[in-house]
Amino acid sequence: MVTTTDLDDDSRRQVVAVTGASGHLGANLVRALLAEGRRVRVLIRESSQGVEGLHVEVVRADVLDRGSLERALAGATTVYHLAARLSAGWDSADKVHQVNVIGTQNVIEACLAARARRMIHFSSIQALSARPGQETIDEDSPLVRPGERGRGAYDVAKAEAEHSVLAARDLDSVIVNPTAVIGPWDFPPSPMGEILLALARGTLPALISGARHDFVDARDVVAGALAAERRGRRGQRYVLSGTPLSLVDLARRWSQVTGRPAPRFVAPMWLARLAAPIAPSWAHVRHRRPLFTSESLRILRAGHLVSRRKAESELSYQPRPIEETLRDLHAWMKHEGRL
Repeated sequence: MVTTTDLDDDSRRQVVAVTGASGHLGANLVRALLAEGRRVRVLIRESSQGVEGLHVEVVRADVLDRGSLERALAGATTVYHLAARLSAGWDSADKVHQVNVIGTQNVIEACLAARARRMIHFSSIQALSARPGQETIDEDSPLVRPGERGRGAYDVAKAEAEHSVLAARDLDSVIVNPTAVIGPWDFPPSPMGEILLALARGTLPALISGARHDFVDARDVVAGALAAERRGRRGQRYVLSGTPLSLVDLARRWSQVTGRPAPRFVAPMWLARLAAPIAPSWAHVRHRRPLFTSESLRILRAGHLVSRRKAESELSYQPRPIEETLRDLHAWMKHEGRL
């Protein structure tokens, strides 16, 4: 973990801009930057819940509005680009493309106009595809291709956004690819946060069987991104992963922390797939995001091993035990009155 002793006075005076600051990773990143004594400017489109009460400069900006971006990034020496539209089938492909691809291209242009020293782009493990015949995804894995079988609009959009970042040769950029993020400061909450909250409240009636996926603490992702700002090589990507678990295993470990038993019924995948087409409509009636869709079930089925060798060797990246993450998340939920 980088500490304030690693920063000189000039670095603390420079403006660090954060897009998507009110999201889960953004809320954690802003707090880590402030703990280092950095000057932080947060770009907010609508809700500022994740950064309320913090000593930051708040600027209203939209990644789809180039003018607002250029004004917001003026004078920034470092830009963390986190703004994204996460979707597993509950948003249209066009909306996902607009924010993740066009929005990233706009941020790149605004960074160039501001002459930012470095941009740290937050991508996703879902932008990467396993090589034929291999089960492990690592920093050298190929990006998802448009039309690739079994990949959704979010995967394709995050991959295309990476292409845009790498193509901007006049911009000093580095990319981080986190896995499934969990942990405290989860506003309002994230999709995984909703599932864990429902489990803690005892309102999730069943679990769904599936492959193992990698879960990482938001604070560890932030630590990796801060290290990437300082030590990451230009034009490189770094996988920021944590602990591989199935959703059922995660729920059982979570129940040991919350004291609330995990659901006994584990729905087989075939049954969940039968119910998936009606889940979004039912969620819409209740004015909520669906807990699962056909797309999220596809992700749940397609687990891959993940390697973070380059992040470990070049950034000294080392995630914490998942048990610590779950304990801290539960404590944060209780402190926020969510339980």
